[in-house]
Amino acid sequence: MNHNNYNFDQVKWREIKDESCKDYKVDFKYSLLGYDLKLQRLDMLLKYAPGNSHCRRHRHIASTMTLVLEGEQHLTEFQANGTTKKIVRKKGDYAFAKHDALPHNEHGGVSGGTVILSMLSPDGNLFEYFGDNSEDRWTVSIADFVNNWKNGVTYGGKPNMITK
Repeated sequence: MNHNNYNFDQVKWREIKDESCKDYKVDFKYSLLGYDLKLQRLDMLLKYAPGNSHCRRHRHIASTMTLVLEGEQHLTEFQANGTTKKIVRKKGDYAFAKHDALPHNEHGGVSGGTVILSMLSPDGNLFEYFGDNSEDRWTVSIADFVNNWKNGVTYGGKPNMITK
């Protein structure tokens, strides 16, 4: 799968909104750029809606390169000692996280934001998602992500709650 044009208005986006999340506003779009199932690699764009809109609470299981293409990316990392760490990345900022990253909330700035994520997974899993409590968790693999994309469904929802 190759995109030759990165005019963000012409990229094929999938939109995710989750009204059931009461802690923060889940409202973002994503686009699958490319993948290699044999090498366990996936590249994607993530676009946060304006107004400090979040993606789902998660942690990266794959090593992840992040580059902010426009706007801002805000993270609140949940530290092992119970504290939180705030991170703000602006257009042009680069970050690299090894696999097995800390859980975090992630959102764009007031005007939103767009990032590119390039992920490489030692076991094929990309993300671990968290529900309203720490006991409610599930993973999404590269194969799940690619199959969902091909079938027109969104990724990251609980396995029995994925919708078109």
